Amino acid sequence: MSEFRKILVVQPNWIGDAVMATPALRALREHFPHAHIAYLMKRYVKPICTGTPWADQLITYRSGKTKKKAGKGLFDLARRLRSARFDLAVLMPNSFQAALVCKMANIPRIAGYERDGRGFLLSDKLLPRKEKGKFIPTPLVKYYMGLAHYLGSQQRELSLKLFVTEPERRAAVTVLTRAGLDGELDRPASSGKPPLILLNPGAQYGAAKCWLPENFAALADRFIDQLGATVLISAAPRERKIVDIILRNMTHAPVDLLAKGSTLGALKEIVRRCDLMVSNDTGPRHIAAAFDVPVVTIFGPTHPEWTETYFPKERKVAVKVFCGPCQKKLCPLDHRCMTRVTPAMVFDAALSLLPQRADITSPAALS
Repeated sequence: MSEFRKILVVQPNWIGDAVMATPALRALREHFPHAHIAYLMKRYVKPICTGTPWADQLITYRSGKTKKKAGKGLFDLARRLRSARFDLAVLMPNSFQAALVCKMANIPRIAGYERDGRGFLLSDKLLPRKEKGKFIPTPLVKYYMGLAHYLGSQQRELSLKLFVTEPERRAAVTVLTRAGLDGELDRPASSGKPPLILLNPGAQYGAAKCWLPENFAALADRFIDQLGATVLISAAPRERKIVDIILRNMTHAPVDLLAKGSTLGALKEIVRRCDLMVSNDTGPRHIAAAFDVPVVTIFGPTHPEWTETYFPKERKVAVKVFCGPCQKKLCPLDHRCMTRVTPAMVFDAALSLLPQRADITSPAALS
């Protein structure tokens, strides 16, 4: 296996999953130091991989749903990959399509987990953990690392890691300058200034993952009143309504990054300079871990084991309910797993990650 000259790594389709794949990507680079390694990913995932020293090439494609003829995109992609003559494809996502396009590209070795009915397309099959016919919750960082271990890597390091390019840094400066916070990118993390806290109130997976916007608003006001914090709110365009509800319910004015033109690439640099993030169980939570930024994660319907990253600066806040974790995108009941998580619970978890701020009780104490 050490003789592979050209390796294609198919990246996960979710932002958070792509970040959790980084330990395996690092392991593959170390194990195949002389191979040409290319990453294949959907276009919106690319900022997660930009700046990485572990890839020689980033190949992007659009989802078939964006084309008038969905099949045409798949054939075009297979043609592009076939011309590159890869020796090995490593499939991070479990999708049938990921295996099919690599088979159509005539890649002789295709390694991946036997999921989604694609076993006959794989030359190298890994079996996911099951018990009584059901998948056992397995941290994705270990799940992806299993592929690297199968291919011969002995690496055991599971820490997440991302990188920022110079254009992304400049984009972040532009966003913060529009918000009147251009000085925040140059301050040392231990400067002693009031904390810079980023809230991530959305979740692409589904509404069931989302803590109430009104609670995010109450938490943000408390950060400002008691810690003198600068609060940033990050969201995807489709989460605009969530941000608007938070803004309407706040006494103070936070920084609305979406309104300032923030992008995923710029967000990496902004997160890197924050003192703390508070997030639902979604992609930006993993971006914080990748930059060693403390994060409080609010869990509801999702099983924490699937997305465990072993990040020591993370605090998980959740309440036990009889119906969870259900893994549903929409709650069929009363969303009790999230409504019973209070702003006070999240604030206390945040203070445990900002011990030097614990004695601050009012803005006056900052002067």
